[in-house]
Amino acid sequence: MIAGSLPRQRIKPVDRSGDRLVALVAIAGSVAFLVAALLSLALPPADRHGAWLPLHLALAGSATLAIVGVMPFFVAAFAAAAPIDVKVRFASLAAVAVGALGVASGVVMAVSWLAVAGGVSFIAGILLAGVSTVGPIRHALGPSGGIVSRAYLAALLAVTIGATLATLLVGGFGPVAEAWLRLKPAHGWLNLVGFVSLVIAGTLVHFFPTVTGTRILDRPTGRVAILGIALGGYGVPLGFAAGSGLVARIGGVATIVGALALATYASEVARRRGRWTTDRTWHLFVIGGLASSIAWFVVGTVVAGGRILVLGADPSAWSLDTVVAPLVVGWVGLAVIASGSHLLPAIGPGDQAAHARQRGVLGRVSVARLVGANAGVALLALGLPTASGPATVAGLLLVVLAMGSSALLVAIAIGIGLPRARPAG
Repeated sequence: MIAGSLPRQRIKPVDRSGDRLVALVAIAGSVAFLVAALLSLALPPADRHGAWLPLHLALAGSATLAIVGVMPFFVAAFAAAAPIDVKVRFASLAAVAVGALGVASGVVMAVSWLAVAGGVSFIAGILLAGVSTVGPIRHALGPSGGIVSRAYLAALLAVTIGATLATLLVGGFGPVAEAWLRLKPAHGWLNLVGFVSLVIAGTLVHFFPTVTGTRILDRPTGRVAILGIALGGYGVPLGFAAGSGLVARIGGVATIVGALALATYASEVARRRGRWTTDRTWHLFVIGGLASSIAWFVVGTVVAGGRILVLGADPSAWSLDTVVAPLVVGWVGLAVIASGSHLLPAIGPGDQAAHARQRGVLGRVSVARLVGANAGVALLALGLPTASGPATVAGLLLVVLAMGSSALLVAIAIGIGLPRARPAG
């Protein structure tokens, strides 16, 4: 051996099969929670506590399960590092799912200990998701995702704070219960903007170019989007908690700026999109769904942020009737369905032929589903704030049909990829 030379070490390839399985289970569970949220709308308003149960199942269940299942997967890919042990990843999913169900059951049945236990389980799942996210960053061979990975960690902190406040409330903790009029808007904004919206926006900076078939752009608009949503995600809750109209208004402006920057970034990406010659209906649904979700995010943040600009940190500035349709159904719902429809044939089970069949299934009646979902969100956005019964009912029917059929197609696509049992003999 030549002096000073070192033997080459063989680089062991990273096994992502377990991580892919976790992501697949998360997508399936997320769709199941979304279906449960839609079905819960059929319950009497008193039984579902108005809009609370559908919102809880959609955000704490569907959106959070998708996030804790897929976010560490993306971070490991950014960092070119091995993912955390699959047992930790599955434990995170289980804790979030059990926690979301526990809180829902405890609140609906008025069993406080069950709601508290569910809250503790949910928080534990979020902390495990943080471990799964930090692990690959610490052993990164690549750039570790930069601002996106930091946004993920900030989002996990936001939901931990928000979930802790809610758990203390259902546990009867006096200081939180007494201040809940001010803390309720902070809790909602932390979860919806500081957590879910920040994760979706950060992911789309990398994910939307992939979906549209172009390279990831290092554009100022992408960084402004993440920073604006992060500042707003924390600024508005701080303003409500402290009773500071100035801080709340600054957070509202930052959120609106972040949403507009995300829409600008998406338009920059779309102008450079690839031209697909196969699976056109599947590409149409995925791209159309994500583009629609971004548009509803802008609408929702302008409405919600605008109320804060006018009313400041007054609790009346936070109104579920004004944010449910654009921010929960339009932004979060469409983003979850469209993202899952893209990821399933990419990371799900099955060979290339099975993935091709999955894309065919997921692209069925894509135009009708997109039009129905967006028309439903528009009707809900008009009907709920104005208490218009016909518009609200029509919007609900369209949303249930469009998103329910999309969830069914995802379930069928998952079945296509699963191995078939061979007959005996």
